[in-house]
Amino acid sequence: MRMSKKVVHMTSVHHPFDTRIYHKECLSLRRAGYDVTLIAPETDAESAIDIIPIKKYKNKFLRMAFSTYQVYKQAKKRQADYYHFHDPELLPVAWLLKKNDNVVIYDIHEDYATSIMQKEYLPRPLRKLITKAYKRIENVFARDMDLCLAEKYYQELYPSGKVILNYPLINEKLMARTVDDTIEQLENKLLYTGNVDVDRGAYTQARLPLIDAEITVYFFGKCAREVADNMYATAGDQKDRLIIEGIDRYVPRETIDDQYMNRRWLAGIALFPPTEHYKRKELTKFFEYMSAGIPILCSNFPVWKAFIDRYQCGIAVDPQEGEAIQDALEYLRLYPEEAAKMGRNGQKAVQEELNWHKEEEKLLQWYDKIGEQTREAGDEHAQ
Repeated sequence: MRMSKKVVHMTSVHHPFDTRIYHKECLSLRRAGYDVTLIAPETDAESAIDIIPIKKYKNKFLRMAFSTYQVYKQAKKRQADYYHFHDPELLPVAWLLKKNDNVVIYDIHEDYATSIMQKEYLPRPLRKLITKAYKRIENVFARDMDLCLAEKYYQELYPSGKVILNYPLINEKLMARTVDDTIEQLENKLLYTGNVDVDRGAYTQARLPLIDAEITVYFFGKCAREVADNMYATAGDQKDRLIIEGIDRYVPRETIDDQYMNRRWLAGIALFPPTEHYKRKELTKFFEYMSAGIPILCSNFPVWKAFIDRYQCGIAVDPQEGEAIQDALEYLRLYPEEAAKMGRNGQKAVQEELNWHKEEEKLLQWYDKIGEQTREAGDEHAQ
């Protein structure tokens, strides 16, 4: 029987109900008998675990100075057996918390080096300098930490890391959603879920009403006001066929799940421009679209196209080729039985293989293993 151990998850950036942090990792650990606390930006919502609120500053530099200090102060009080943090800016905090008798886990959600390199608003020489500085800081502070990797290819960057993929929770309502071949039930509506920004194809996808005269595109995810305004400008006189829910606000998990159920979507979209940061990632939204039996329409990056081909769950196209996108949409409209088959294939893959249940087992076994190794090392150090 697993011993009850004290775990503190920490984030100064993510929403407290972030799917990976709260709904997957924290709740999985709690069900397994761990005493779990989450330190995160303040919220009034009720929670199944103890959430310690910190103030989140809109200014990035104020957040890095003051929010991180609040995280450290609250985390140190808890004297936890495991500290599990989710933001690079908390590396110094985690380094200060690391002792011989505790576990500190750095949960790497993103490939931060390539993310920095694609920030176009920074001069390229400065991007290179910041990337080099970040890698050096990470190497120093994370030397004695355990690494949790959210993507398969991150293991090339961190060979010692443990891959805990961001596969979806099995949503019984979504999985029970019947996918049939009836053309009358398909709507000329496309769905996008998750954060909306330029690198995630905001402007590429805002062109869709101009490419296809019948399509309306729905976005459910946080979107900065400036980005939303530019998306409307991109769509021009067709902007009424862009529905953006989440301008300058977080969209709750429950709201997104409801949207999967509410319509017979023609496709779930991920038409991203080619960037080093995204073209090798298996997007969480892929698995969610698949869970709901919705065909995927995505960019034809080699990793993404191989994924689509393997599971036969959608269509991959060049995101810059309007004619190819229009052809794909027309195919889904003309052949609803094929669209339905893609949806059923996706649900089957999630049910049998691509789900959080399998990753949860990996997470719990890994916690046991590194906890035991730390206890043994602590005993040796004490002798």
